[in-house]
Amino acid sequence: MHLTGETMGTYYSVKVVGADEALAAPLQAEIDRRLERVNDQMSTYRPDSELSRFNRHEQPTPFPVSTDTARVVTAALQLGRQSDGALDVTVGPLVNLWGFGPDARPTRIPSPEQLQQIRALTGLRHLQVRVTAEGEFLHKQLPELYVDLSAIAKGFGTDLVSEYLAEEGLTDHLVEIGGEVRVSGHNAQGQPWRIAVEKPGAESGSVQQVIAIGNNSVATSGDYRNYYQLDGKRLSHTLDPATGRPITHNLASVTVIHPSCMMADGLATALTVMGTEQALAFAEANRLAVYLLTKTDDGFRVDMSSAFKKYLRG
Repeated sequence: MHLTGETMGTYYSVKVVGADEALAAPLQAEIDRRLERVNDQMSTYRPDSELSRFNRHEQPTPFPVSTDTARVVTAALQLGRQSDGALDVTVGPLVNLWGFGPDARPTRIPSPEQLQQIRALTGLRHLQVRVTAEGEFLHKQLPELYVDLSAIAKGFGTDLVSEYLAEEGLTDHLVEIGGEVRVSGHNAQGQPWRIAVEKPGAESGSVQQVIAIGNNSVATSGDYRNYYQLDGKRLSHTLDPATGRPITHNLASVTVIHPSCMMADGLATALTVMGTEQALAFAEANRLAVYLLTKTDDGFRVDMSSAFKKYLRG
């Protein structure tokens, strides 16, 4: 069974092995319902979502949110601390300043004064999750603080669908949302699922490496799709929270294998910010399965952590 649809501004693809085709319609309806709920909770494109309402909430009082939203923000804060700020879900104003959000692209490079002004409105230290007997709450210490979970929410949605299928006893499946993947069990041939890592900058479908990830998730982040040229400079959509500027190093693609797709999604973004050497050192220190492609004059150099090697196939 193969179900496809749209969510979070992208597509989803769900493959289920051994399921009765009569289940296709009710399964898809429930998957759509659950993903629609995630959008209602965390989309910054929906003005009435929980997150959009929190972003407009300028009072110092805690803002009530669902357990799911609190869980994802908690994970984002954890990854932010673990990565020394490389993942920062409060950099939305900087994303907009550089023209990668809903605002128009700038006609010139932002000045240091503009950057300083906007950076003052960001920072994970200004965001907290509070869990009380009355429920879960988000709290901001800056009235203008703006949270964007796009670096982690697709992975959460992927986990959500995979966990739902497992609850239904459908343990042989593959779930993908916009390139973030989680697999369980075996494919239709009774073999472990195999995933292709795409070659950066090549034609769609060009494979760099095939991996078999077991009952895990895989997420890939890269700057080779979303960028533009301004004042003779190539500007990546990936921003370094430490500088407020687009990254300038040559790390083109980061692939992370992790049990949680939400964590793989966030880690892939954080490692992309770090650059090759720091990302590889971070992966080794934290025993993460990470595969890096770095642009050189002769093509792409491959680096991988020790924990990644066991997943290589062909």
